[in-house]
Amino acid sequence: MIYGTSLLFCLSVGATIGLTVGIGVAALVIGAFGGLFIHSLVTKKKIGEAKQVANKMVEEAIAEAKTLRKEAILESKEEIHKERVEFDKEVKDRRNELQRSEMRIQQKEESLEKKEAALDKKTESLEKAKKDLENEQKLIDEKKSQVDAAHENMIAELEKVSQMTKDEAKNLLIENLEDEAKRDAVKYVREIEAQAKEDADKKAKDIVSLAVQRCAVDHSAEITVSVVNLPNDDMKGRIIGREGRNIRALENATGIDLIIDDTPEAVVLSGFDPVRREIARITLEKLIADGRIHPARIEEMVEKTRKELEAQIKETGESAMFEAGVFGLHPDLVKLLGRLKYRTSYGQNVLRHSIEVSHLAGSMAAELGADVNLAKRAGLLHDIGKAVDHEVEGTHITIGADLAKKYKESKEVIHCIAAHHNDIEPQTIEAVLVQCADAISGSRPGARRESLENYVKRLEKLEEIANSHQGVEKSFAIQAGREVRIMVKPEVVDDAGTLFLAKEIAKQIESEMDYPGQIKVNVVREMRSVEYAK
Repeated sequence: MIYGTSLLFCLSVGATIGLTVGIGVAALVIGAFGGLFIHSLVTKKKIGEAKQVANKMVEEAIAEAKTLRKEAILESKEEIHKERVEFDKEVKDRRNELQRSEMRIQQKEESLEKKEAALDKKTESLEKAKKDLENEQKLIDEKKSQVDAAHENMIAELEKVSQMTKDEAKNLLIENLEDEAKRDAVKYVREIEAQAKEDADKKAKDIVSLAVQRCAVDHSAEITVSVVNLPNDDMKGRIIGREGRNIRALENATGIDLIIDDTPEAVVLSGFDPVRREIARITLEKLIADGRIHPARIEEMVEKTRKELEAQIKETGESAMFEAGVFGLHPDLVKLLGRLKYRTSYGQNVLRHSIEVSHLAGSMAAELGADVNLAKRAGLLHDIGKAVDHEVEGTHITIGADLAKKYKESKEVIHCIAAHHNDIEPQTIEAVLVQCADAISGSRPGARRESLENYVKRLEKLEEIANSHQGVEKSFAIQAGREVRIMVKPEVVDDAGTLFLAKEIAKQIESEMDYPGQIKVNVVREMRSVEYAK
């Protein structure tokens, strides 16, 4: 019974719970449908409001679009109107320009028509003038033929009268004109030469005299000594030595020949090399003073003297360089310069001559505004080839130019050395000045001595050149060969011919003779008329 009651209770409770769940579910369903209904009502309301807002915006947009359209239409109309006005204006301007162009073209056509008309008139007048000229040319040709005929008749008459043909008369006229032209040319040449000589001689004399005054040197140049004096004749035997061993040792060591002859108390030294000759002289003097003469002592003394002389040569070259005011020479050139102290030319010491040429060339360059340093340097080195001309083949000019080139002297200095005896044509004023200074130094009184035989030959050659020309009667070489005076036959050589004869003889002397300085060619023409009153 208890179980039955419990079962009933459980059933009642389950029924109650099921009912409650059913009611809840129904309530939920009803609430859901009610919420959906209410939501739909609210949504419909919002949609309606949104449609109203959208319609309102559409209406406003339509109104605004209409307004913008009206404004765009107005602006387009205004723009079109403006462009139409500008187009009309441009068309009008172009139309006006075309009208003006048409007017100008019309005016040009009118002017061209006028010119064409004028040209037609000128053409007609030219044709008329051409016809007139043709007629006149015919008349001229006729007259010319008449003149030619008359000219031929006149020439024939002149040939009959003068007894000469036309060619002969022409040649005679040409000869007369040539003679007259020569006389006029000689006259003008003499006037120009006289004026030029007057100015040039005055200026040249001033420059040369000033240069010579500034360079005061001795008239007698030092000459290399080739004779050694002995204290007595017994010394000759000691120099020769037993079986000649001493003299052979000295000759082998120095390269110089000793000549011991009958000359009392003297020994002659013979050799082409001046430095070796000087070494032999000094060695022999030292041996004579020392008294000990034997081969070993000779060799020792020769070597010692050679070293001393080399030092002296270097000092001599440096002294010459400083005396001339020339600096920066190569040490080997300085030594070669010192060797020139023992070299002579026609009795003139070459080193003193080189220093003198340097001073003279520098002084003349200063007066003429030329390069003084270049003139001095080239003057000092112009005879440098003579220092080794006994050892090297060739002239001292070629040797000197090669030495200057070897020791990096400038092209200007090399050119001055190569041109100082006219082996090449001087191209610079400094080269000419070195040439002049060399001539002055070599030709001044007492500078050089010449053998009698060469002197006589030079005078005879001068007279021979002068006498070889036509019209020369006599010639005399005077003033120690510095002038040749020529007497011409007056009936063969006229006044104009004397000038040409002097020039021809001077050119021949320059080409065929070697001489220091210059030679004056003096042509004399004298006409004497003698008559006796009886």
